[in-house]
Amino acid sequence: MRDVGAGPWRRIVSQIGRSVAVWAVSTLTMLVLAGILPDFQIRTGDGDSATRIAVTAAIGAGAFGLLSALAWPVLVRLLLLVPALVLGLLVFFLNGGLLLVALRLTPADRPEAAPETAVVVAAVMSAVASATGAALAVRDDDAYRRRLYRLADRRGIARRFEGPTTAGVVFLQLDGVGHDVLVRAVEKGLMPTVASWLGASHRLTPWRTDWSSQTGASQLGILHGTNHDIPAFRWYEKDTGEVMVCNRPTSAAELQRRAVERAGDGGLLTVDGASRGNLFSGGAEEQALVLSIAGRRRGRENRSRDGYFAYFSDPANAVRTALSFFAEVGREIGQSTVARMRKRRPRVTRGGLYPFIRAFATVVERDVVVAAVMGDMLAGRTAVYADLVAYDEVAHHSGPHSRDAEKVLQRLDRSAALIAQIAEHAPRPYRIVLLSDHGQSPGETFRGRYGLGLGDLVRAGCGLPVPRKARRTHSGAEARTAVRAALRRPVEEDGGRHVPPGRHSEPLVLASGNLGLISFPDVHHRMTKEEIDARHPALLTTLANHPGVGFVLVASEEHGGVVLGVHGAEIPVDELNDEHPGPLADFGPGAASAVLRTHSFPHTADIMVNSWYDPAEGEVLAFEEQIGSHGGLGGDQGRPFLMAPLALSAAAEEGEELVGAEHIHRVLRRWLRECNGPQVPLGVPGDHRVA
Repeated sequence: MRDVGAGPWRRIVSQIGRSVAVWAVSTLTMLVLAGILPDFQIRTGDGDSATRIAVTAAIGAGAFGLLSALAWPVLVRLLLLVPALVLGLLVFFLNGGLLLVALRLTPADRPEAAPETAVVVAAVMSAVASATGAALAVRDDDAYRRRLYRLADRRGIARRFEGPTTAGVVFLQLDGVGHDVLVRAVEKGLMPTVASWLGASHRLTPWRTDWSSQTGASQLGILHGTNHDIPAFRWYEKDTGEVMVCNRPTSAAELQRRAVERAGDGGLLTVDGASRGNLFSGGAEEQALVLSIAGRRRGRENRSRDGYFAYFSDPANAVRTALSFFAEVGREIGQSTVARMRKRRPRVTRGGLYPFIRAFATVVERDVVVAAVMGDMLAGRTAVYADLVAYDEVAHHSGPHSRDAEKVLQRLDRSAALIAQIAEHAPRPYRIVLLSDHGQSPGETFRGRYGLGLGDLVRAGCGLPVPRKARRTHSGAEARTAVRAALRRPVEEDGGRHVPPGRHSEPLVLASGNLGLISFPDVHHRMTKEEIDARHPALLTTLANHPGVGFVLVASEEHGGVVLGVHGAEIPVDELNDEHPGPLADFGPGAASAVLRTHSFPHTADIMVNSWYDPAEGEVLAFEEQIGSHGGLGGDQGRPFLMAPLALSAAAEEGEELVGAEHIHRVLRRWLRECNGPQVPLGVPGDHRVA
């Protein structure tokens, strides 16, 4: 009986000891800062004796610690009403304000700290206290687990599982990382964690995307089992007069609704699942930073922004992320300045708000998503799907093979390592699956090479005047609209724009990487080649024969649909195949079937234009301002990867190719079924948490 009772008392004494140690270190930190910062002074009412100063510092440090523990979570919860990105920028001032309040609670005579100095002192003290607590807790497994639960806002949830359990699965999507990019990163030593998995516990399999090689089409297919009628990243729907954009909240919600209706079920994550940082929910009950619910009113079914609370409720997390955010802004400004001074080509503009957008994607969103996944694992959830968009955002503007992008890959590897470490403390074993939704193909922009954009070329082919100063196209980077949603700013100008059909209205030209879509809003049906030729005799010839265009798809009264190429090439889509690819020869196996599938979609544009592709260099020409692009056919953009534990069945049988996001959905469903069945131990206890 004595031994039974000793456990709780030992834990209580240990907790008190750690609290006292953290308090002592915080007091010492305050004393040191008061000694080196001229605008931070600790005065006592009876003079400046060392003892009284130390007592005052101890009281101030204790008050600050209590306020951080009690008041900070309440403040962050209240601030969920403000834009999420603003919350990340306010953490310094909130923390400094708590320190000023703590100093007012001391019995000293007018403790002084300038507001800007209070911000610095509070940041340092929070970081030191957090580091001290973590260091002391590492030697105590129970304390370490409790700390992890607290950081993830999952107190006590892990106790719902007792004894042996089946394995859960974490699907970690590295947005935009192509198969060959991953292989090169491993060979160069940039991703040691991934390399260690490939050498021992995981197998790597490439797969091929649909024609629309972008997150909207791929992730909808992966999470919901269908990406039918997703012709591009953005497209015009004639029946509603609306421009759909995959990373626009209202569009994402509508696309998810259509997918659920077509598939007949909620999605991959309907059974005890969590969706983190994705465009779509996958049917998960637990959601954080999910775009398809970002536009709804906050309620029980819309807890997307709770992910920010779970992370920023710890002031040390908030301070660390804010510091990293501004460091990343400085890093981007420095890298873009170097690229401009060295006159690197190709190059796109990286000024304006882009440094902040990049910092949001590579720091804020990464930290929040990883913390949410950590919490899900500690809670023992069955299936978690999370998207890390950092590489995709940087590669768009710096290039998929650039040094800037390689640095991001290194940080993503560290995130994967952290998730693997957390799995060791989870209440159930976890299989960690890495995958990507598409790759990226390098190359200069269409405008950069030819001096005019696709919209200008279309206007010229229609006999319309072309403005001297061509307009810039919008970036299709996934992070951009996520930031705008976090700021509660309107979406980009072509997103959600209603285009009322008018008589002989001008063609509407939209870009999705190196895929262009041309629609005539005044015609209520999909126009045929014959109709387009009658209205604009030179348009299709102008497009098909331009050196920057690979091929053109258009409906046909005679053949149902035709693919046009240079020198008058005109091949019916029904006759295209890998043996007779016609204008699609350079785009490799599967191009014909991908084009034929998109041709069958109800909302395919009147004219679909895929840019030129150089198979020798793997380069395409983006119709957007990107030097790393995806969205169409050509190169690495259509060859992502799937990396799964050996404990799961092979993704594809020998000689079989994984084609399309819907195929990946079926594979992931099979793996979930395997994990829910009888589990075979993979090794000795303690060695099977990550398989």
